[in-house]
Amino acid sequence: MIMLVGVIAILAVLLLPTSTIIAVGDMSYQKLWLGYMSVVFIIGCLFYFNMNEKQCLSFHLFVIWVLIALGGIEAIWGLRQLYGLAVSNHALYALTGSFYNPGPYSGYLAMVFPICLHEWLNVKNVRERRWMQQGKCYLSIGVILLIVCVLPAGMSRSAWIAATISSAWVYGMHASWGSRIKEIGRKYRGRALAAIITGGIVLLMAGYALFHLKADSASGRLFMWKISGLAIAESPLWGHGSGTFASVYGMAQESYFAAGSYTKTEELVAGSPEYAFNEYLQIAVEYGVPFLILILMLIAFCLWKGITEQKIGICGGVISVLVFAFSSYPMQIPGFAIAIFFLLAACVISRSKISLIFFSLIVALLGTYCLKSNQYDACKEWFRVKMMYNIGAYQAAKEEYEVLYPELKNRGAFLFEYGHCLHKLKVYDSSIRMLKEAIQYSSDPMILNIIGKNYHALGEFEKAEEC
Repeated sequence: MIMLVGVIAILAVLLLPTSTIIAVGDMSYQKLWLGYMSVVFIIGCLFYFNMNEKQCLSFHLFVIWVLIALGGIEAIWGLRQLYGLAVSNHALYALTGSFYNPGPYSGYLAMVFPICLHEWLNVKNVRERRWMQQGKCYLSIGVILLIVCVLPAGMSRSAWIAATISSAWVYGMHASWGSRIKEIGRKYRGRALAAIITGGIVLLMAGYALFHLKADSASGRLFMWKISGLAIAESPLWGHGSGTFASVYGMAQESYFAAGSYTKTEELVAGSPEYAFNEYLQIAVEYGVPFLILILMLIAFCLWKGITEQKIGICGGVISVLVFAFSSYPMQIPGFAIAIFFLLAACVISRSKISLIFFSLIVALLGTYCLKSNQYDACKEWFRVKMMYNIGAYQAAKEEYEVLYPELKNRGAFLFEYGHCLHKLKVYDSSIRMLKEAIQYSSDPMILNIIGKNYHALGEFEKAEEC
């Protein structure tokens, strides 16, 4: 059971308190806790290795029931926010769960939904249930109902589609739809063709309705994917480097608009996003197309292994994430990313100690990296200094920024604040240098505006005009 505690500890990172740095919109606290909780998980694995295999539950069962329990907690959290009994983590949205945004929150619930559905389908037709099976049935159907109550309120079309596709796949696997469809196709070819055409029309109409539900949002994502594709074309093999998406996107978007072949809709929806809202494109931008293919092959292997071993619920969760990741950014949230990582591992690991040892080593390396590269304390201090910056105490803020710079020099928002602070203090050369560093990590056009103001103050009018 100690291993179960380890799985709970590392997957429950999303539920941990965010402290004061929530106002910065930072998630370094999740990385810090992932580092700590990885130690708990490794200790649990060590106990597992010393136990008799017959006394041990399978690793994938731990992952399934921990995620179902966490999904239930998140759904209740969301319901409390909707009824005004809990505070949202974002001023613009009433519903966020433990996340900052209803999009990823809805995606997390969509990931848990097919897992719950599979467990419920497994036990619902058992006539003489033991107390354990009865508990599984009530828990899984309870969480399903909670998610059904909350998911529509999140207004995330990506999550709705992900939950629908993954749940249909799970139910289809239980109902043996594959063999039934083949049999119907052989007996009623004409009717089957008509049904396919009708189904296609219904899907097109549903897609049209979903697009126009939030048309500007959908157009914005299509435009982001278009610009991301242009960025990939610049360096398709090796990518542009880790953490460079925002900067590369900004440059590609600038070139696109400079060419003058844009539409009014694209002009309206253009922005300075941190993410591509498509994990596949973001991976290709930063690491190259070959790396993306390698990742997809690894995921395909995990799915094949999971389906082979009849881990239908877990595979359904993975399919949900794969669909959701097509138009969102689940891998950019540490707590969500680790849940996906554990789902993929659960597809491969069952009672094999060798595979679990290999997985625990990966978790140990990941935890070590999270602890060594963590910026939580620096971000907390940044939040305090940000208040000085906001009230115009620029000299005091500048002194604090100088101390924080070595730890936060890879954060575009921090570098912009530091550079803008220097601009306000009329230290123009230093401000230009700092803001040029910010360009490497951000696509915010305001950076160039401030650089232009610096050049204008220095009398370099041509450079100011260019910026």
